[in-house]
Amino acid sequence: MNMAKVIGTIWATQKHHSLESKKLQIIQPYDLEFRKLGDPVVAVDTVGAGQGEFVYYITAREASLPMEKRLTPTDASIVGIVDRVDHI
Repeated sequence: MNMAKVIGTIWATQKHHSLESKKLQIIQPYDLEFRKLGDPVVAVDTVGAGQGEFVYYITAREASLPMEKRLTPTDASIVGIVDRVDHI
């Protein structure tokens, strides 16, 4: 799993039928020290995350696992909202 911050929402008038009623969020990847990593990514929101929240996301083939239809065409899915990060 990776951590990111929700920085925007994508509004699509047409998308794959398996993505209907799903929100597409723009997320900026971060490391655990809250430093930006790379470029923003578009992810399917499966947990109802909001603008400015830190989230956990998964990529690649696993990104379709949280979806109702297993063959949903997605490269990234938001699977959790970060409440806090504790450093040991």
